Amino acid sequence: MANCIAGIDHVIAGVRHLEEGRASYERLGFRPTPRGRHVGWGTANYCIMFPDDYLELLGIVDPSKFTNDLDRFLEDREGLMALALRSSDADGTHGGWRAAGLEPNPVGDLSRLLEPDVELHFKNVMLPPEATGGVPLFACVHLTPEPMRRPEWLDHPNGAVAIASLTVAVEEPGALSAAMGRVFGTDNLTETDDTLAVHTGHGMLLLATPDDLEMLHPELEPLAIDRLPALAVLTLVVHDIGWTADYLDRQGVAYRRNAAGALGLSPTDTHGVMLEFVASAAATERSSFW
Repeated sequence: MANCIAGIDHVIAGVRHLEEGRASYERLGFRPTPRGRHVGWGTANYCIMFPDDYLELLGIVDPSKFTNDLDRFLEDREGLMALALRSSDADGTHGGWRAAGLEPNPVGDLSRLLEPDVELHFKNVMLPPEATGGVPLFACVHLTPEPMRRPEWLDHPNGAVAIASLTVAVEEPGALSAAMGRVFGTDNLTETDDTLAVHTGHGMLLLATPDDLEMLHPELEPLAIDRLPALAVLTLVVHDIGWTADYLDRQGVAYRRNAAGALGLSPTDTHGVMLEFVASAAATERSSFW
C-alpha cells in the first residue's frame, strides 16, 4: 500500500458515559479490555479487540484536562468519530503524505495505561480535516502491540472476529476521490456513480451519500446526522451469523436482518453507532464487488 498504510487499525466511537458504554457492548456480546487511561489527557477507553483490528470506546474521565475535542463531539452526539489507519512506519507515512501534497502534523507520541499497570505506546500521524475532505482519519503505529491482545479479550460471545468495512456519509463521494487518492494512493480507489470505495489493505472504506446508506445497509435504522462527512456504519465480520443471531436473541437485543443475512442493530443499543454483523463469506463477496 502507498504511504506505508497497511489498512484499518481501529475505529473510535465516542460515548458520553464510559462505564455505560462498556456495559452496553458487553450486553451485545463483546468482551472489552480493562480500562485504558491516556497518559496526561482527560480521556480513557475500553477496547474491543480482534486479531488484526479493534473498536475503541472513548470517553471523558477528567474534563479539566485535554480531551482532543472529544467534548465538542459529544455535545452533538455519540457514535463513530475517527478512523485510525495502521502504519508500518510513522516517518514513512508522514513523508509519503507530504510528498502527496498533504500537510500532516509532526509525528506525535501517545501512551495509554492499561489498568492496572501496563503502559502502551504509540506514534500517531494526524491530518487536518481539510486534507481529507473532512473525513476524520489518522495513522497509528503500535510500539507495544503484544500486551494489547490476550486470548480472553479476542473471544467474543457474539462471534465477532474483524472489521469488514467502515461507511462514511458524504455529500458527494466523487468530490473526495482526489483527497482519498493522496491518502491511500489512486490505485486503491474504485469509483462508481454513487459510491467511492477505498481498498485500505485491510478492510474497506466506503463513501456514500446519506440516501445511499439505506441501499448499502438496508437492515439498519437511519441515523440523524447534522454534519457531513460523518462516519456512519461499522460492519463487523462474525464466524457464524446464526450463532450471532441466537446470542442476540438470548440477550433480548433487537435486530433487523436483510436479504443477505446481515444483522443490523439499533443505534439506541450501540451509543449512536450504526453497527452491523455479516458472515465472513458475505464480507468477502462485498469486497470483491468493489
